[in-house]
Amino acid sequence: MHPLTPNLTFFCELEAPALQALFSTSGLIEKITQLNAGISLGLIDLSPERAEVVKRLNTAGIPVHAWLLLPKDQGYWFNMDNPVLAVARYQDFREWTQQNGLAWQAVGIDIEPDIRVLQTFRKGIAAGMRALLNRFRLPSRSASASKIYKKLIQTIKADGYLVESYQLPIIIDERLAGSSLIQLLVGIVNLQVDLEILMLYSSFFRPYGEALLASYAAQSGGIGIGVTGGGVDTEGIVDSRPLEWEELERDLRIAWNHQKPIYIFSLEGCVQQGFLEKIGGLDWRNSVIQPDHSYRRIKHLRWMVGIFLWLAAHPLVWIGILSAGLIFSRVAKPKMRWF
Repeated sequence: MHPLTPNLTFFCELEAPALQALFSTSGLIEKITQLNAGISLGLIDLSPERAEVVKRLNTAGIPVHAWLLLPKDQGYWFNMDNPVLAVARYQDFREWTQQNGLAWQAVGIDIEPDIRVLQTFRKGIAAGMRALLNRFRLPSRSASASKIYKKLIQTIKADGYLVESYQLPIIIDERLAGSSLIQLLVGIVNLQVDLEILMLYSSFFRPYGEALLASYAAQSGGIGIGVTGGGVDTEGIVDSRPLEWEELERDLRIAWNHQKPIYIFSLEGCVQQGFLEKIGGLDWRNSVIQPDHSYRRIKHLRWMVGIFLWLAAHPLVWIGILSAGLIFSRVAKPKMRWF
């Protein structure tokens, strides 16, 4: 049966004082309830103040997802370089949850490069790429990290939680190509979880953001859209302008066409721009026209990236091509004549 409204979850990533102020906004919890939406709450800290907000959401019957995060001096997001710290963070989260009697719909694992490396891109592409290349990892590092994360996921599931991951879309192209090049370069980890949400934030990829969203949406478990405001400061790294309403509505309708859970980044941005009321007033029966020319361009780009990744994963093919080219050039080379 076709649902009448989408399954919505809002990301919320605020320090404790700002978080408490947000949920003191008159009518906010009622608006979230009317949307039948959940909250993926960024656990920047494990403070009593954050626990109080979770309790209020639990009391209101709003599903809350525990979005695990690390201190910024430990990388902030989970990746190939900090799996041991990720395990320790979950253990701390479990104790905090038990002490405060908190209830969670799911536990979210955010897989992204180390935030300290990301911030080097403020100095320019060259500086950022140098930082990435200086951290290029051996396949053994990937195997070790994957093993630790696999065990962590098993532990979380054994504790009775669903596990979801927040992933960069390039992980799909890596899988299709059988490659691990991007993972070794930026430190992301390929995980098997209950629900994988691709972060398809069109605001970061203007003017091709909607095409990128449409291209990857069918291959996602859940669809992450945004950014409406808030989150980590990305000024000087990517386009940091928040989505306007027309852009968010377009992205919502593109995602809605795929009938998958939709995760909106972020709640605080939507509140600031007055989007919750507009989302609640949408007529979901209206269709959306999929991107045309820009969609084909993204499709072609992904095809080229896929070929590159496949060749990177099959070095013997490169050797064969080069050897064949060398042999052909020698055979085809005209013999020198002496007069």
